[in-house]
Amino acid sequence: MVIVGAGHCGGRAAQALREAGWAGPIHLVGMEHHAPYERPPLSKELLTGEKTAEDCQLRSVQTMIDDDIHLHTQRVSSIDTVAHCIALANGEVLPYYRLLLATGGGARCLDIPGAELPEVLTLRTVDDALLLAQRLGEGRRLLVIGGGFIGLEVAASARRTGMAVTLLEGASRLLGRTVPADVAASVHALHQARGVDVRLDMLPTAIAPHSPCGVRVHLRDGSHIDTDTVIVGIGMKPATELARAAGLAVAQGILVDAHLRTSAPDVFAAGDVAEFPGPLSGQPMRQETWFNAETQARVAARNMLCDQTDVMERVQQAPWFWSDQYDHQLQVCGEPALGTHTVKRELGEGMHITFHLDEQNRAVGMSAWGVTQKCLKDFKLARMLVERRVHAHPEELRDPAVKLKALVSGMAVAT
Repeated sequence: MVIVGAGHCGGRAAQALREAGWAGPIHLVGMEHHAPYERPPLSKELLTGEKTAEDCQLRSVQTMIDDDIHLHTQRVSSIDTVAHCIALANGEVLPYYRLLLATGGGARCLDIPGAELPEVLTLRTVDDALLLAQRLGEGRRLLVIGGGFIGLEVAASARRTGMAVTLLEGASRLLGRTVPADVAASVHALHQARGVDVRLDMLPTAIAPHSPCGVRVHLRDGSHIDTDTVIVGIGMKPATELARAAGLAVAQGILVDAHLRTSAPDVFAAGDVAEFPGPLSGQPMRQETWFNAETQARVAARNMLCDQTDVMERVQQAPWFWSDQYDHQLQVCGEPALGTHTVKRELGEGMHITFHLDEQNRAVGMSAWGVTQKCLKDFKLARMLVERRVHAHPEELRDPAVKLKALVSGMAVAT
């Protein structure tokens, strides 16, 4: 078995292959000189010093050696789907019985003058996080470009270290592609209350060195911001180049079916790079989340062991992700875009859950925000409603006197 991509998804898939009984060789190929690791701490605990790079590892190098998993820190130069082999940049050729592409992607960069300056950083890898962590601290200035999850989490972490933080978002609100306006407004209010200077409808046009240290960032309204460090969080570009060159079907990601099979025999794809049928809608989607990497790694591994006569496992878990910011957590589950109407359940103290319902009042998505220690039970129950596509009367969902647990256990499950 060969796995290209030694991140969270690739590392977990290698482990899952062993757990499922594969006794043959496993080759895990990636360009980073680290054991596979989880990415959520990169924008939080690794920046604040609460975790080390070793704490983020899925498994140690020694554990992989003990499991006879061969880690190659090399670039893959090509895939031959006819000969069933991959070629590495060092000239080595690895044959495969089944191949998993878990290549993830890279951080998108600014396309403006000065974007290449050393003070302008992105955050995708452990090394990126360690470099950024060196530049955080009391009395320093940080400019965050991008009001998505990475930008907001970095802003929160930087404020915790005592930095002055300004955040630019080109749209009229934060998190415009992922959560309803009321949730975005709550997130915005918290960051402002914690001292972040949030500027909407604002983009940089150029960056230039500025003495005695740092850079000057010019904005589209003609003003400028002087800062020590710029962190760019404007999304991820999936690494589809290898797949495309090998003749695999590629759209926004590597196209796979519900079993994570690509258009080439014996080649699978999973994680951030895979574009798969949504479990609720059947429409193509791509998910850049911890949960997606974790679950698809295991599904792909088990399906890679199937013979032609075996029944393969489907990707059927409702999409889910969370974002920790200060002492608050945001959660999104399901496919909220499938909803035709929403119901907001107030939890008190500015905390709330927005349910997304379809025409039959089935819960097809939820977006939730609140203090982490106070809301996790409610969030878990709300997630269960979505996972089971429970029919629920909007007034029952809205009324905090109606227990979510009763709705989970007592309402009919959609079929």
